[in-house]
Amino acid sequence: MIMNSKTHKATLNDLDELNHLFDAYRVFYKQGTDKEQSRAFLQERLEKQESVIFISRNDSSTATGFTQLYPLFSSTRMKRVWLLNDLFVKQEYRGQGFSKALIERAKKLCRETNAVGMMLETDKSNSIGNRLYSKTGWTLDKKHNFYHWEVD
Repeated sequence: MIMNSKTHKATLNDLDELNHLFDAYRVFYKQGTDKEQSRAFLQERLEKQESVIFISRNDSSTATGFTQLYPLFSSTRMKRVWLLNDLFVKQEYRGQGFSKALIERAKKLCRETNAVGMMLETDKSNSIGNRLYSKTGWTLDKKHNFYHWEVD
């Protein structure tokens, strides 16, 4: 059950609160804190409409978490696919349904944009995330290999 949760699409008006969440997300994933760079990154994504970001709030309108999705396309299905790249809820708000609310809002975006669905990647050791995704209707892809290439 999702309790006390409101989600909305982020705008530049949300940038300060979003930046705090995003910086905490990056620190959670072992990146150094850099609020100036993270703010610039988020501002550019919002201004150029290169991603869609949703923020969750509790009844007191406190920002509790966010998710960021990037548009991709499936050539074989000739439709949009969304990459759910980031999902984060502040530790003190975990287990209260905010993650589920953010995922449900992302699913609504897929329907609104006539997308075929979403994809995401998470570490095998992310037991909390892996349980969450299973509980919210995601299917673990066991048919495909995913490869990564990075610039030296």
